[in-house]
Amino acid sequence: MGQTLAIAGDTIAAIATAWGEAGVAIVRLSGSRAVALAKTAVRFKTGLEFPPPRFMRLASVVDQDEQPIDQVLVVHFPSPKSYTGEDVVEIHTHGGTLVAQLCLEGLIRRGARLAEPGEFTKRAFLNGRIDLSQAESVLGIIRSRSEEALRAATRTLSGELSAFAGDIREELLTLQSALEVELDFPEEGIPYRSAEELLDSISTLRLSLEDLLDRCSVGLLLREGIRVALTGRPNVGKSSLLNALAKQARAIVTALPGTTRDVIEEVITYRGVPIRLVDTAGLRTPSDEIEASGIERTLAELRRADICLWILDGSVPLDDQDRDYIEKLRDKDHIIVLNKSDLNPSDRSRSFAATEDDIRMLSPQDVPQSPILSLSAKTGEGLDLLKDSIISSASGSGALDAGLNVTARQLTEVRDALAAITNAETAAVENIGQDVVASLLAAARECLERLLGTSYDDALLESIFSRFCVGK
Repeated sequence: MGQTLAIAGDTIAAIATAWGEAGVAIVRLSGSRAVALAKTAVRFKTGLEFPPPRFMRLASVVDQDEQPIDQVLVVHFPSPKSYTGEDVVEIHTHGGTLVAQLCLEGLIRRGARLAEPGEFTKRAFLNGRIDLSQAESVLGIIRSRSEEALRAATRTLSGELSAFAGDIREELLTLQSALEVELDFPEEGIPYRSAEELLDSISTLRLSLEDLLDRCSVGLLLREGIRVALTGRPNVGKSSLLNALAKQARAIVTALPGTTRDVIEEVITYRGVPIRLVDTAGLRTPSDEIEASGIERTLAELRRADICLWILDGSVPLDDQDRDYIEKLRDKDHIIVLNKSDLNPSDRSRSFAATEDDIRMLSPQDVPQSPILSLSAKTGEGLDLLKDSIISSASGSGALDAGLNVTARQLTEVRDALAAITNAETAAVENIGQDVVASLLAAARECLERLLGTSYDDALLESIFSRFCVGK
């Protein structure tokens, strides 16, 4: 669908700062009547008029009886060079829940409408000030939980994602158009591309999309974090490991198997990436209804997790429960952890303790590539290596300092574009037909257009901007 500009005369207002006491609170207006409405709500000293663009001027905001309620600063950002692309006025009051609210209520009485969540940023998108990927990065900046996540969001807001995806989109359009001209107008004598030339062009596009996917995947990790389920038999040290990673006694630890009955979650940040650690009940035949419920939740967490830590007691040999457990991790990214490395070596003889070779032999078809780490939740030995392995497993080949802050929706569009271009490459190799290749190129291009917002519908915009706060 094409862009729909904000309705003329529909001026919105909201408090743009967080609720509560602070040094300053900002009430924001946007729309064709922003200046006119602001003039009715503020009074300047004798002889002074409304300030020129981008200049602040001291004024008093008044109530409906023309009584001053606060001294404020007023600034005007004229259309089209404002955040929303419309006339924008900001009234900076003293911070406080009451004064900003009274100022906002006065503007609404005078004809403004209370803004919907994210409506200022939505108008910025609709009026062409930013594209959809930049609009979504605004929320990424607001919700950043680390400096790395903030830098990734800033890179996206500055246009790195838009430029990267936009260049690929243009190359797709050029190649698709050339193929369709060759197919639709053979009488023009336009020479067909050789199979080698076509395949080279598609392969180059695939490599570019793989690079974009790596950067976006890392950016989503920085934005949302990695969900890691700590799983294994009872009493292997899952709760001790959670406490050691979180550096606090978050979970109850006893020698009694089955102590953990419910899911316990803790978030840590390592190398700028939030890691969501989920301690789960040990998997065994339940002794009562409560433990059975905990085990059901454990199985649900296994399905939800990005990565599972399969924790083993490295001081004892593997048994039949361990052999059965590996089946639950089939087709799931996992790291195998041999806990309790702090035990005296004399107590960990070859005939007694579990080893990496035992694990490899346990199920060679499932674990040949899985990392196997030896550590001690008690002493802290190997914990940093475990955290590095978690991030490496989740981020793949993407570099953390090159991540582009994206949402799950945006990442899905990039993945779908890559899938389409990969299928196009296969079609070219197998010489299925240029019409099929052109159709797959078009599908990849449409994914990138939805990513950038050059193609969208109202339901998509509602889904995106409803997650914003009022005033942004």
